[in-house]
Amino acid sequence: MSLTDIAAGAIFIACWLVYEPLLERLTGGRGAINIDLRAVREGWVRRMMARENRIMDAALLGQLLNSASFFASTNLLIIAAAAGLLFGGEAILGNLRGVSFSGLEPDWLIQTKVALVVVTLTRGLLDFIWAIRQLNFCAALFGAAPERGEIEHHESYVRATTQVLSPAFNSFNKGVRAYYFALAAAIWLASPWPMAAASLLTLALLLARQVSSEAAIGLREARLVLEAMQRRED
Repeated sequence: MSLTDIAAGAIFIACWLVYEPLLERLTGGRGAINIDLRAVREGWVRRMMARENRIMDAALLGQLLNSASFFASTNLLIIAAAAGLLFGGEAILGNLRGVSFSGLEPDWLIQTKVALVVVTLTRGLLDFIWAIRQLNFCAALFGAAPERGEIEHHESYVRATTQVLSPAFNSFNKGVRAYYFALAAAIWLASPWPMAAASLLTLALLLARQVSSEAAIGLREARLVLEAMQRRED
């Protein structure tokens, strides 16, 4: 493995690991989609408590479970396809070698590059599975929620439910993020420098969408509205 490959691999790993700490540092813990959505989810649970009929809330949670299950099953199929490349024999390795700009790479290096894609997707699959588990916990919490008239228990139950609901969404987000980085890892098959550039571009794209996209701005405004409403109620 050349120094270029090592450097590109290090950049890829650094971009993946630094994303969340860098987002936290850039936003100061506020002003990003993942952060603002926690307030929105808390508002959702609080409104659910005030409703006598909670069928809509159950339906929304069921839709989230279906989405997470779909991504998990799709991810598993992609992992199986990528892993099949590792055991496809010399013919498959020869085809993959043809993708490389150099075309002279040894088999073990090509397998390492494919393995990185598999590992990235597998990490995403584990996140999706954990998101599904946590969403199932939320289903039980929704079902056990205090009645509308039991106001004295609402706030503590809202906080407890949000502490389960938000990590479930965060795990789902990590699973989706793995797709972005898996695409960057796949570019390593062509050349290390494009993979390093793709990793940096992926990091910049994810940060920009979290902080300055239209969705981020809209969610930030929604969070401010919900916080103002809560202050008036208090």
